[in-house]
Amino acid sequence: MSLLIRLRSEFIYLVSAIRILGRVSPIVKNRTRTFPDILDTLADRYADNVALLNDRTQLTYRQLQARANQYARWARSLGIGKGDTVALMMQNEPEYLAVWMGVIRVGGVCALVNTNLSGAGLAHCLNIVNARQILVGGDLVAKFESALPHIETPPRLWVAGGSHSDGDPIEAVLEQLPDGPLPDDEMPELTIDDPALYIYTSGTTGLPKAAVINHYRVQAIMAGFAAACHSGENDRIYVAQPLYHTAGGVLAPGITLMNGGSCFIREKFSTRQFWDDVCDYECTMFQYIGELCRYLLNAPTHPNETRHKIRLCNGNGLRPDIWTDFQERFRIPRVIEWYAATEGNVTIFNLDGTPGAVGRIPKWLEKRFMTKIIRFDVESEKVVRGADGFCIECKPDETGEAIGRILIDPKAPAQRFDGYADKSATEKKILREVFESGDAWFRTGDLLKKDALGYFYFIDRIGDTYRWKGENVSTSEVAETINVFPGVREANVYGVHVPGHDGRAGMAAIAADDDLDLPGLREHINAQLPPYARPLFVRIRKEMEVTTTFKQKKVDLRNDGFDPARISDDLYFNDPDTARFELINADLFGRIHSGAIRL
Repeated sequence: MSLLIRLRSEFIYLVSAIRILGRVSPIVKNRTRTFPDILDTLADRYADNVALLNDRTQLTYRQLQARANQYARWARSLGIGKGDTVALMMQNEPEYLAVWMGVIRVGGVCALVNTNLSGAGLAHCLNIVNARQILVGGDLVAKFESALPHIETPPRLWVAGGSHSDGDPIEAVLEQLPDGPLPDDEMPELTIDDPALYIYTSGTTGLPKAAVINHYRVQAIMAGFAAACHSGENDRIYVAQPLYHTAGGVLAPGITLMNGGSCFIREKFSTRQFWDDVCDYECTMFQYIGELCRYLLNAPTHPNETRHKIRLCNGNGLRPDIWTDFQERFRIPRVIEWYAATEGNVTIFNLDGTPGAVGRIPKWLEKRFMTKIIRFDVESEKVVRGADGFCIECKPDETGEAIGRILIDPKAPAQRFDGYADKSATEKKILREVFESGDAWFRTGDLLKKDALGYFYFIDRIGDTYRWKGENVSTSEVAETINVFPGVREANVYGVHVPGHDGRAGMAAIAADDDLDLPGLREHINAQLPPYARPLFVRIRKEMEVTTTFKQKKVDLRNDGFDPARISDDLYFNDPDTARFELINADLFGRIHSGAIRL
């Protein structure tokens, strides 16, 4: 990196840090000023500005405040007070934010429930937060009912946007309630330390956990990211991620709401609809997450893909192999990639647009944002400790687990870890005795590396990286190698067990065009990857399954292995003897499985 580029980067980070800290630092100085107070201020300042909208309706700041007041009175009439839980299970729409903004006004905690859940999984999410009331969209009532046999104490059902014999219609109640400010004597004494939301983890490694999001965190997320994106009244952000996740439901709306702008909410992401929406609704920003950018890049050319007014996009998961192509094809002036976790205390920004980096902490900020990368043994899935019993910090460009120092200090609220509703789950995310006796650090569960200039790069989720032939293999790095080959739309790489062999062998599920050149792909892989990292098995698919936040699903694929009896997709073995991808049938599978073929 040239001196001029380094100076430019330092200037960007200095200016941005001043702006971010200027917005976030005052939160701790007024501990009784919670998010509902912020909403009141915003409504006074930006009264008739559009705050939230979709393709059917919109709410100005005044209307959002008024609607939230009605939900606050509804919750209050049900006896909801400080610490009581109201669950919310609705599709993406402006009303969604009005609900939780109203519930937290009277001290309630709003549990944002995944709309894809049903049965025992949904029941688990309601049980762990002891929900007393639940507001469900009319189209989701059947899913709620499927969970009833598994719920310990069923919450009272309220239905939005429809009627149901076993639930009370919320609209009829709200119409009877005033929308003005609540009297002071009906308002609980709240501080920024009180919980506001429960937001659930994805549950990819077990049942979902309910992360505690307090009033400080709600404000800090919204204000911090608004400052990072330098938003203003004329900005409109496009959001198509689920509102029940932090990124879609708190972070993205907050970017514009905190500065008088607006947020366009689409119920679900659509590659065909995306650029039309962005142009029709004059959006100046959009939020991405996971593989969303890859889907846009893989889509056919759209007439509106360069006619937009987008000035920046922000998110988490824009991979290095498509970063430059994505930005150039769609003419995106600025990309702000970031790394964060709903419940964690590690948040970093890539503010200068360095392709591939998930963030940077300049030397002069390291004492304020205490994030380290420590050595981690992939095979045992344990941190590495030295002879003195303490963890070992990684050297520059060495891969390890990212951790954040936990401090219970009013002057350092960003270093808090409030954990989950389940205390045992909270303890599992804390690493103790790390660098000194008595210290505690939050475990991200992610493998990252940091270069000498302080840039962080995401490598893999712990559990996704596997060990083969005595070497660690990063699934993301292998996938990025495969993704750039012509005809490959998306690759999902993981390790599978092969009897008689230590570690896991590499396997790639590939969504590809019909004319994929398999011999050419094999040559490309051999030229780009060392022998131990080359996938032994390839599974060709029409489409790739992803989560609601566009993260690839690996567990089911990993469980399927390379058994053709379990898989209807075409399966291939990277045969070292024939130097070809050979189609796996029952006979070939049997010979690999029995050890007759040496790998």
